[in-house]
Amino acid sequence: MKLSFHGADRDVTGSCHLVECAGKNILIDCGLYQGSREAAEENTSDFGFDPASIDWVLLTHAHLDHCGRLPLLTKRGFRGEIITTAATRELARLVMLDAAHLQEEEARSNLRQAARQEANHKPTAPLYTVLDALNSLDSFGRSAVYGQPVDLAQGIRATFIDAGHILGSASILLELTEVGRRLSLLFSGDLGNAGRPLLRPPAAPPHADIVVIETTYGDRLHKPMNASIDELYGAIADTFNRGGNVIIPTFALERAQELLWILNQGIAKKRLTRSTQVFLDSPMAISAAEIFRHHPECLEPEAARLFREGHDPLQLPGLHLTRERAESIALNNIRGGAIIMAGSGMATGGRVRHHLKHNLWRADCSVVFVGFAAKGTLARRIIDGESPVRILGENIPVRARIHTINGFSAHADQAELLAWHTQTGARRTFLTHGEESTMQQFAARLINTQIEMPELHQSFELTEQSRTC
Repeated sequence: MKLSFHGADRDVTGSCHLVECAGKNILIDCGLYQGSREAAEENTSDFGFDPASIDWVLLTHAHLDHCGRLPLLTKRGFRGEIITTAATRELARLVMLDAAHLQEEEARSNLRQAARQEANHKPTAPLYTVLDALNSLDSFGRSAVYGQPVDLAQGIRATFIDAGHILGSASILLELTEVGRRLSLLFSGDLGNAGRPLLRPPAAPPHADIVVIETTYGDRLHKPMNASIDELYGAIADTFNRGGNVIIPTFALERAQELLWILNQGIAKKRLTRSTQVFLDSPMAISAAEIFRHHPECLEPEAARLFREGHDPLQLPGLHLTRERAESIALNNIRGGAIIMAGSGMATGGRVRHHLKHNLWRADCSVVFVGFAAKGTLARRIIDGESPVRILGENIPVRARIHTINGFSAHADQAELLAWHTQTGARRTFLTHGEESTMQQFAARLINTQIEMPELHQSFELTEQSRTC
């Protein structure tokens, strides 16, 4: 048995792990690298394995950094089966098609730019096209149900466990048998932050010999949810008193829907006025909200009850859904009194860049970051105090008030990660999906386990941890 690492190794994006057992190859996630200038090169480089050799992809959830290279995997020869939960299947379709569309748009823009420059300037091609994304959807096969084992082959069984991170997210337990040896291998995926209003908290993990665990927030604790909500309401009220707009770079999956719930509660409890204008400027987030309504099995009981009884908690007075580009552009004319939620959450692309360009330089406005921002992203540079920042070809001074509210994070914090890990009883632990300094701080708190911090494309034999049948 062998485990190798091909993404999110001492980094927070591009998750991709390969398990080899009994002549079969199982890939856990195949995500896109995001944020840094090197990300484009990392995405186009070799996977570190032959895509045609992969028998199954087990997909933990639908965030782009976990599913975003599946179309490329298919384009380069993968013909196996992709297995995931029903909710993740729907969300992944949305995410991959959107990513392909944006890449095609960017390629067309680069082509126009190249035509205006020197003849030897070579335009970049999209990593994959909409057709490639559609082709990858043909590989989605069985849908996993939380807690129900899926037999892949003799001696290889997978069980998906609710990870509480986004709709449909899962940790994955692999029970492996090879030449009379048995091994249990548990992948955390991305673990959720308990106590959030829409999703259930992560389920208790099973015991496992070996654990591969994310460490995104392995070095810190989150602010309590109620305090974070109070801070959000306060930032909105303060901005409106100054006459400006509130810009919230928003992840389309989970964060946008959670914020709609919180804003709805704020209006119901008179923390916000009924005249508050909220613009959800994200076609993906709008579509994702529809998918939430299809999957009550993933929701907190109270949220599921509201949907079931027709009291949609994602609808609120003053909500405007802006799907069309012209509607998005028109928001630039609003001088104050608006909450504009737009993707992407790290401001690496999407419509939020336009809203930042038009509002970031205004001292009466505020920008509220409500999630993790990886190194190199526009969001991280703004949070770290850089000014001016370059947006859409212009240097924009940062005069708006910047708020970072990490209590809304969809990721477990250090205490939650440690508690989850302790329940597994793992004898060997691989740390992934975190910045190296964060991993080191998290590793220092682990006990009674052998710790590994794999590098990109590093491979490990697992037989020394196995036990005889």
